[in-house]
Amino acid sequence: CPGVHPSEGSLFPGAQPAGLALGPAPFLQGAGSARLLALLGAPSGPNWRSHWLLPSSRKLEERLYSVLCCTVCLDLPKASVYQCTNGHLMCAGCFIHLLADARLKEEQATCPNCRCEISKSLCCRNLAVEKAVSELPSECGFCLRQFPRSLLERHQKEECQDRVTQCKYKRIGCPWHGPFHELTVHEAACAHPTKTGNELMEILDEMDQSHRKEMQLYNSIFSLLSFEKIGYTEVQFRPYRTDDFITRLYYETPRFTVLNQTWVLKARVNDSERNPNLSCKRTLSFQLLLKSKVTAPLECSFLLLKGPYDDVRISPVIYHFVFTNENNETDYVPLPIIDSVECNKLLAAKNINLRLFLFQIQK
Repeated sequence: CPGVHPSEGSLFPGAQPAGLALGPAPFLQGAGSARLLALLGAPSGPNWRSHWLLPSSRKLEERLYSVLCCTVCLDLPKASVYQCTNGHLMCAGCFIHLLADARLKEEQATCPNCRCEISKSLCCRNLAVEKAVSELPSECGFCLRQFPRSLLERHQKEECQDRVTQCKYKRIGCPWHGPFHELTVHEAACAHPTKTGNELMEILDEMDQSHRKEMQLYNSIFSLLSFEKIGYTEVQFRPYRTDDFITRLYYETPRFTVLNQTWVLKARVNDSERNPNLSCKRTLSFQLLLKSKVTAPLECSFLLLKGPYDDVRISPVIYHFVFTNENNETDYVPLPIIDSVECNKLLAAKNINLRLFLFQIQK
């Protein structure tokens, strides 16, 4: 490869780096060389070559792994790569986790290497590293062949003959899982297409029950959309700290008006446990509070969805409550976030922006 010394190895499997022919080194001979090597912390005996020169058997990509890896998890980034102001690299997951931890501990997030301040405004993506990582070879978990990381996902999903696949008759009960190259033989011998009508009807009944559960939520939402009084608004949760000896993080929105009533939303992390930053599993729960006085019980359905400019994934869940002057706040209910990674995205943000829908139920 032009411009690459043979000692640098090769990115292509099978290429063997050439050995180094070491000639005499007059600049490292004599009494002065011994003092120089001692100052540099290197052995001055016959083993000085092994200290200064990389082993010829060590491939270039192996050295690049240690250079391009995330400074937090020490693994190669799989998506976006962020860097602090001093150039230390962090994968997107670790970067968001550091910001979320700092919010929970009421501290300024810092780089784990140099301790400089990090934030979404101070750090930027390193596109060069992202492209370099995408070209590094990676091994397919099925066929054990090596491909550039940018092509590996497509290979494993569409091209690999050893990828795990399912029988096309799985919808009528076939449990077979196996390598793709055995799929044709299995489907030709599969017994499920020859099932009787009664057996197929039992399978279809189970599928219908599962489908009805999935459709129940959407039918409920469509029913609520037919109500006379419907209101929605964008809400912004802002972080605060309790006045306890051990302060706890909580979120609260400014007062807002929906359905001619004044409301407030509050949220807390992991049900206000003492040290949520020590837990890998993170959740958010919220409650809705009615701040205005009502002359009669106010029965409402409500749900929270992601805001128009956020990428967090939230599953819609409908909650019901009857508000009165004596009972004007709901219990804390789970904010249906997909997983802890999505929760960290919300915690890492300066504020949490969501959209609230309120449906007034009239008798």
